[in-house]
Amino acid sequence: MRYRVLGKTGLKVSEIGLGGEWLERHNTQEVKEIVEHCRLAGINILDCWMSEPNVRSNIGAAIEGHRDHWIIQGHIGSTWQNGQYVRTRQLDRVQEAFEDLLGRLGTDYIDLGMIHFVDEVKEFHAIMEGEFLEYVLSLKEKGAIRHIGMSTHNPDVALLAAQSDLVEMILFSVNPAFDLLPASENIDDYFKEEYDESLRGMDPKREMLYKVCEQTQTGITVMKGYGGGRLFSEKTSPFGVALTPVQCIHYALTRPAVASIMVGYDSVAHVDAAVAYETAAEAEKDYASVLAGAPLHAYYYKHFYLTRLYSRPMI
Repeated sequence: MRYRVLGKTGLKVSEIGLGGEWLERHNTQEVKEIVEHCRLAGINILDCWMSEPNVRSNIGAAIEGHRDHWIIQGHIGSTWQNGQYVRTRQLDRVQEAFEDLLGRLGTDYIDLGMIHFVDEVKEFHAIMEGEFLEYVLSLKEKGAIRHIGMSTHNPDVALLAAQSDLVEMILFSVNPAFDLLPASENIDDYFKEEYDESLRGMDPKREMLYKVCEQTQTGITVMKGYGGGRLFSEKTSPFGVALTPVQCIHYALTRPAVASIMVGYDSVAHVDAAVAYETAAEAEKDYASVLAGAPLHAYYYKHFYLTRLYSRPMI
């Protein structure tokens, strides 16, 4: 396993991480098997945004005895209310959920305290100028979190975070379907050329974001790297062609400022499929040649795909 420095945090994280969401489907023993398999493969960063009590307890049981091995991304603002996940800025609920996270994970600190799921510019300013940030800063002051991060799918919000003096890293959605938007209004011109591994075919906002993150040493950890698995099938891929886990991982890890990709695992076989990146040949990593064959209609599917993934409501 290779390790990268996560921007100004100075933390050395495995370039392939563990995204915990799929662990909600599994019992205590299954979660332990997957988490332990990750640890033995050298994975040392774990994202737990989920508020559901059982999965938090199962992860806590899985990392027991190995807390020092794990760099944990724990989310502030992800709560469990009346049997369901609720994203909120209501401080009493936020504080209760954060204390629950510490207790169920069996730890007294979180390495990366993530301001959870900020997807609107207006909301970013409200958080950064109000009592929510004051609470986050108080957690850092007393050592309950070591670094301040933010999770977002919106490049405008991510850019503001990267330019902030307080946010040290971001969890951001990165995959070819999100990044490779035509720079020209002439769709035919864009798709008749081969994709390039440089930034030239990228949405300008996202291109700017990656550059600013690199300049400000704002580390990026990646979510949505597989596009929810849609990128693995030509029928569900917005490009009309299929990519492999290794190709998706390579795409994410070749973006500027990216330190690690958080991959969701449903089994130890899924862990092995991701970790295979570490020994993959260059030809196995090549996503550009595959995307070069994407059909013209993929552009329209891509916008439909983006709309679906960006339309998650706030409760």
